[in-house]
Amino acid sequence: MMDKRLGAKALLPIVVFLVLYLGSGIYYEFISPEEGVMGFYVTSVVIAFLIALIVALLQTRHLTFDQKIHICARGIGDDNITIMIFIFLMAGAFSGIAKEAGGAESTANLLLTVIPDKLAVPGLFVIACLISMAMGTSVGTISVLVPIAAQVSANASLFLPLCIGTVVGGAMFGDNLSFISDTTIAATKTQGVAMKYKFYTNLRIALPAAIITLVTLVVFSLRGASAEVGSYDFNIIQALPYFFVLVLAIIGINVFVVLGIGILLFLLAGVLTGSLTYASAFSAMGSGTAGMFETIIVTLLVASIGALMKENGGFEAILAFIRKHFDGRRGGMAGIAFLTVLMDIATANNTVAIVVAAPIAKNISEEYDIEPVKVASLLDTCSCIAQGIIPYGAQLLVAASLAGISSMQIIPFLFYQFLLGVFVAISIVGDR
Repeated sequence: MMDKRLGAKALLPIVVFLVLYLGSGIYYEFISPEEGVMGFYVTSVVIAFLIALIVALLQTRHLTFDQKIHICARGIGDDNITIMIFIFLMAGAFSGIAKEAGGAESTANLLLTVIPDKLAVPGLFVIACLISMAMGTSVGTISVLVPIAAQVSANASLFLPLCIGTVVGGAMFGDNLSFISDTTIAATKTQGVAMKYKFYTNLRIALPAAIITLVTLVVFSLRGASAEVGSYDFNIIQALPYFFVLVLAIIGINVFVVLGIGILLFLLAGVLTGSLTYASAFSAMGSGTAGMFETIIVTLLVASIGALMKENGGFEAILAFIRKHFDGRRGGMAGIAFLTVLMDIATANNTVAIVVAAPIAKNISEEYDIEPVKVASLLDTCSCIAQGIIPYGAQLLVAASLAGISSMQIIPFLFYQFLLGVFVAISIVGDR
């Protein structure tokens, strides 16, 4: 039978997506920007991937339409994709009710009250790390903490970009390690590994970077003038569920159980403190799950595109490129890191970058005998590095908007992200 596969041409759907999404983003962000509009959010990522799927379907000419749909269905019906979607829904409900109950704000304010004035900046970093790990979202953490960081900066005459960069760094640390982060969910489920094993693998890379960042900030703070953190209100009952969920996740309880308990605890905390009613609780959970719909749709579209590209020989073409330019296990790991960073730069979304890169990374891992947990760690970590640095990503755009500065001003103070990149490189070079 004649081989109908297209090889490198099978990657055309990804090229089409990048031209549509990246091209539009560059145009509206840098060439023809509009006031109050984030350039990389003008073109819907869903529509861009939908057009890419149509291209993939048109490419597969040797199959009937029904056969193409069957290939897409196999990709969508993968066990890990199904589990990932269910977790997305649970995480959305948790995030929604936790925010409505006042958990994030109370937790941040509680931690601020115990920070010595002299250590305001390193304190912001630690708080961002903890809040992001508990919330599972870097953007949510930034939204909560940047206004506080700006106020601390004004109270103590601290350099504003430094304070904001510190918060963004801490937010990316937690996003990378959180058990309920969509990046963690995507990275682990696409590779079929338990979250706790990915957590410990990530921690060996992320913790040294975080410690060096913290020491740097402490030295900077001790050499400067004393900062006045200010006084913030909090409710201990609203804050406790986050800490409880964090402990449950770290000791390795099933993520569905953790999220379910978290939802019940925040419901109870909200009722006890009067921040939630029956109606507002279910409305908040509904809004939270609705916020995950785009991520779920993108996951389904990418699973379909990936299945068709694999059928057409696209994955084999990427593997051939990796074999040519990267040698051995270390080369395979470097190839996965490079692919993930490239996808994040192109999509400006770390979850989407992981979903796109994951099936190709899985093939690379099988080719080079790389443990799935290391692949999941590389996917999550490298996407967080890129996402936490690019000036057009949601994290820096939201931080800059709330602080009233340019995202480019923040980049020199993203100490954690740069150090994390160094430790990823060390982990690859030192792999045995």
